[in-house]
Amino acid sequence: MNSHVNHLNLSLPAAITQLVAAPLAQCNQTELPAVVGDLLCQLVDNGLDALPLPGEGDTLQRWRALAAVAGLDLSLAKLFESHTDALAILAQAGEDDLPHLALWGVWCAESPQAVLKVRPLARDETGHDRLLLDGEKHWCSGAHVVSHGLISYRDAQGRSCLAALDLDQEGVQVIDDDWMAVGMAATRTARLQLKNAVARPIGSPDFYLQRPGFWQGGAGIAACWFGAATALADTLREQLAQRHDEHALARLGSTECALHAAAQCLRAAARWIDRNPATDAMRLTLRARLTVEAAAQQSINDIGAALGPRPYCADRRTARLLADLPVFLRQSHAGRDLAQLGATCLDTEHTPWQL
Repeated sequence: MNSHVNHLNLSLPAAITQLVAAPLAQCNQTELPAVVGDLLCQLVDNGLDALPLPGEGDTLQRWRALAAVAGLDLSLAKLFESHTDALAILAQAGEDDLPHLALWGVWCAESPQAVLKVRPLARDETGHDRLLLDGEKHWCSGAHVVSHGLISYRDAQGRSCLAALDLDQEGVQVIDDDWMAVGMAATRTARLQLKNAVARPIGSPDFYLQRPGFWQGGAGIAACWFGAATALADTLREQLAQRHDEHALARLGSTECALHAAAQCLRAAARWIDRNPATDAMRLTLRARLTVEAAAQQSINDIGAALGPRPYCADRRTARLLADLPVFLRQSHAGRDLAQLGATCLDTEHTPWQL
């Protein structure tokens, strides 16, 4: 597969759809991991990963591009979102000398069972600091596909730090043995085993978590959920155009209400971020993510209740979305996020809810 999209005069979402829709529609489940990896490369080769950066005036266009990919395939969306998030992080860190056409992942999940040991190494010939990494990194989506990763680690003071890792070196081994899910299987999420792996620090300690872009990027995940949910809603709408069923139409009305509220929330969030690019967007992002998560869950429930088993069994794209979306939604922290959002409602003396 080596198609080159002519995206002149096309919007970014339309150009993305033109490139990836047909190959995804034609492949079966066995072929999907290879097709997803190839399509990620093509998106980068065609410059369609050059999304507007969060907070620079066109955040909604960025999210529309992510939603467009997600509406076609969530495994591809997961890898594309991670790659474009890495580019945004690197830009915010002032890193502009990047490997040409590199594919990036962002792997910042941490657990007591996977602790990285970090040692300083002499600077390289260009004057950049270097590190030696030993240990494991879990939950590395796309590790078989991408060329580079941004990975988190803790320094001696316990601060969260970030490093850029080139996966093409002897000290990096990608291991497939702990991703058992059927949903999102085409991401080929793996773990990294590192032994004297050379990496480069990115930003100062706590840069990754404390930068405004942390929460801005978190809202971008919600745009992916939204794109998948709207694809399910479109399938339901198309099916109901061919028949009259009051029960099913009620389910479509339920989906309409949920997705309309989610879209309004995302649009308001994008406007606010563009007007306040340096301000902490935690509350805004939590509200958007939780609203979209609820709408996505509603879309899943409604399409099944309205159409029965058909969307799970008779349409390849919809069946994949229905398998993938519940897994992807668990990137939400659910009740913990709700509690964190609730705590922000206590920060003001007056009611936070006004028309």
